[in-house]
Amino acid sequence: MTTEVPEIDLADPAVLGNPLTAFSAVREESPVVRLTAPGIGPLWAVTRHAEARTMLSDPRLETGDGSYLPFDVPEHCRPYMRTMSVLNGQEHTRLRRLVAPAFTPRKAAAFRPRMERIVGRLLDELPGLAAKSEDGAVDLLEHFARPLPIDVICELVGIPAADRPRWREYGAAVASGHGQALRDAIPAIMEGAAAAVARGVAAPGDDLISDLAQILEEDGDRLSEIELVTMVWQLVLAGQTPTNLIANAVHTLLGHPGQLAALRADPQLMPRAVEELMRWCGPQLLTIPRFTAEDVEIGGVPIPKGQPVTAAIAAVNRDPRVFADPATFDIRREPSGHLAFAHGPHFCVGASLARVQTGVALGALLRRFPGLALAGDTAYTPDPGTLRLARLPVRPGPAA
Repeated sequence: MTTEVPEIDLADPAVLGNPLTAFSAVREESPVVRLTAPGIGPLWAVTRHAEARTMLSDPRLETGDGSYLPFDVPEHCRPYMRTMSVLNGQEHTRLRRLVAPAFTPRKAAAFRPRMERIVGRLLDELPGLAAKSEDGAVDLLEHFARPLPIDVICELVGIPAADRPRWREYGAAVASGHGQALRDAIPAIMEGAAAAVARGVAAPGDDLISDLAQILEEDGDRLSEIELVTMVWQLVLAGQTPTNLIANAVHTLLGHPGQLAALRADPQLMPRAVEELMRWCGPQLLTIPRFTAEDVEIGGVPIPKGQPVTAAIAAVNRDPRVFADPATFDIRREPSGHLAFAHGPHFCVGASLARVQTGVALGALLRRFPGLALAGDTAYTPDPGTLRLARLPVRPGPAA
């Protein structure tokens, strides 16, 4: 059967240069394709919305240690590598139930004023940075989209303000997605998380670490210290998702002046705009692979036991079976269930926070700088797994 399934080479320059088109093209050939890449064994990718949604909630497919590229971390860090993302069943549910209350839509909305203050501080710096440059331009990725998520998640989790410049460096390494900087940052983040947990136990505050530390003190059977430290560093890493989402969103809006004008004219469209931006230019192109616990069939394609399977979000979120005129960017579109945050047990726990953060960031940026414009060529970094810009040069123009 595998010979009848289309195959995509992730190292193909055509795929690296335009993964959205590459994945969408094969969607109409088959609901399942095979992906190959140097150094990575073949894996299956689901390209249609209905099949992907079913796969992501199928208990016969589970995440595990093989879902992630291995990190070479010091021995003392190894106990903290077993995150919620690689757990399944009751073990995963137990930990998720502990952290999920901090990320409900209600909590995200209540956290909005604190996000607005962080956004405001970053925007205050942009005119000065632009004035110092020769052409009046500033890299919005480096000076806004990248530091914002790490500052927000540090505020939520409970990282002291004095430590946040160092965590900004960690966040930049995580957002880069690869390289020595990322490998160095992982153990540093673990050690910083352990120190933050110790502070949360000794001097509780109004933050997630303190809340979880109280559970640790009251009922160690529900949450161990190792699990808490692991949870903290995982949340910090996962909290970097809005970096590329915000950068992609600004790039997309500036490239669609009619849509940008409509959003400026009616800020009440922002929630729909955020949903459409996640569908259109969400950074995650492939979900974390799951492995088949037994022989399964997806979209009529048999997949043997032990095989890695991913959802091609780039194709799924432009499936014409679900989205009318999917190749059109439309901020007035009725939300139709995009899978930018995946689905099922491993649906992104921070989705509500990311939605609010993106809306706050875009709304404040567009209000503050009505003349915001691109200041040079931009291109997405060749990466079949993540839609991300290397830089986003803009001219802010006079502040409102």
